[in-house]
Amino acid sequence: MLRPAYHDAVPGLPPFLIAAVLGLLLAGCGLPLPWSLLTPIPLAVLFAFVATAETPRQVASRMGWAGTAYCAVQLWWLAAFLAKLFGNPVLGAVSVVLFALEGAFFAGMAYLVAACFRSRIARVWGLAGGWVLLEWLRFLGPLAFPWPTLGYTLLPTPAIQIADLGGVLLGSVLVVATAAALVSLRWDSPRPYVALTLTWLAVLLYGVTRSPGQGPVGSFLVIRTTIDQFSGEDPDELFQASQRLTRRDRQPGEVPVWSESALRDPALLTQTSSPGLYGLSLASPRRNTVTAWSGTEITSQTDKARPVPFGEYFPFHDTAPALYRWLEQRLGFNLGPNLSPARRITALTLQGVQYGAYVCYDSVFPWVARTLAQQGATLLVNPSNDGWYEGWGVQQHFSMGRVRAIETRRWLIRSVNEGMAGAVDDLGRPRQLLSRGEGTVHVRPRLLSGQTLYLRLGDLPAVLLAILMLGSACWKEKRGRRERISGR
Repeated sequence: MLRPAYHDAVPGLPPFLIAAVLGLLLAGCGLPLPWSLLTPIPLAVLFAFVATAETPRQVASRMGWAGTAYCAVQLWWLAAFLAKLFGNPVLGAVSVVLFALEGAFFAGMAYLVAACFRSRIARVWGLAGGWVLLEWLRFLGPLAFPWPTLGYTLLPTPAIQIADLGGVLLGSVLVVATAAALVSLRWDSPRPYVALTLTWLAVLLYGVTRSPGQGPVGSFLVIRTTIDQFSGEDPDELFQASQRLTRRDRQPGEVPVWSESALRDPALLTQTSSPGLYGLSLASPRRNTVTAWSGTEITSQTDKARPVPFGEYFPFHDTAPALYRWLEQRLGFNLGPNLSPARRITALTLQGVQYGAYVCYDSVFPWVARTLAQQGATLLVNPSNDGWYEGWGVQQHFSMGRVRAIETRRWLIRSVNEGMAGAVDDLGRPRQLLSRGEGTVHVRPRLLSGQTLYLRLGDLPAVLLAILMLGSACWKEKRGRRERISGR
């Protein structure tokens, strides 16, 4: 049996420090890198350490420290971006507030689990189910920020292909259930471990037997520019660079795709050389959209579904204006006005083809690409400005887009300012990429239709399995209570 208090085995280290170290280890495995297959191991140790705390408050404290450290590593690039945005390295520390807020969500989940379950093994399975439900909730509401979702750690393996069955959250279910099974192997019974081993074999078999879809081939020119849009330079510089690259490299019949905010005035569409998909940003009223331009008129357009919190909109700005005025005075920086989310996202139509276009940060929300594919989009298009991100934030954002392609079984093309431009196939494999410098890529994606199970059911399978893990925790709690009463 594992000892009831892990800190006793590490003399001199307080529980909060052990929890933070475990959060750091989990984050180190939790990036979409070759070793991310190891993620269930530090997660299992974390679950066990948290579950052995004596009171619900101690359980919450341990998970809160671990969650804060986990998010700090996953989102460290946010501090670098804020320092650049505000022009003051010290102000990058504002990101610590977000890390603490994310940690508080983990702490709240763990407190509820500990309040419901006294048995250590029941707590472990409760934490597993609660973790997935928390990830699901982090896709919702005004503070939605679902960046470090565990399912993305499967991306370097064939197991990620189950995303077409239940989305990235189904991958999270597999990761947390594996972690709980590892703890059960030591504390309880080998049965969950055996079941998860068989599940992994089935998942890997499913992954390696997937084959790319067949369909007509499109012809597109995607662009990568290197304009610093946060430096206060000429706002038309991005348009000029995109126009120059398009005129230089476009081949006959290619549809150009421009990045987010490549145009600041709809009148500039008349200066573009051909029909295409163009990122358009308006200042008044503030709007961030993708526009399908036929060469003579706008045929359709769709707005950004989820503006970046604390970047493009500030939650509760209208209900707490005094607080924001105080912040603006202290920072010397105007935080408004908010960018309103799209009232309705729609597939774009150009030359008889339907496109699922979504702007930049929309890529982290699976429901956006899912909605567009349900409307008949045969290709995902992600105009983006990845100048928001630093370091591995760029790679994380690109990796999330790869999973959107798997969930919907659609090709994805990206035209970016900074970041990674090119194409990803319906198996999530990068096919043609430009990740450095200014230039263009001639991409030839397949236009695909069809319905995956994820398109039909969304996150329902993952949520039901998370509830099943909570049900398992209830059963183990009742069994433990009977054993305590019988004196075993």
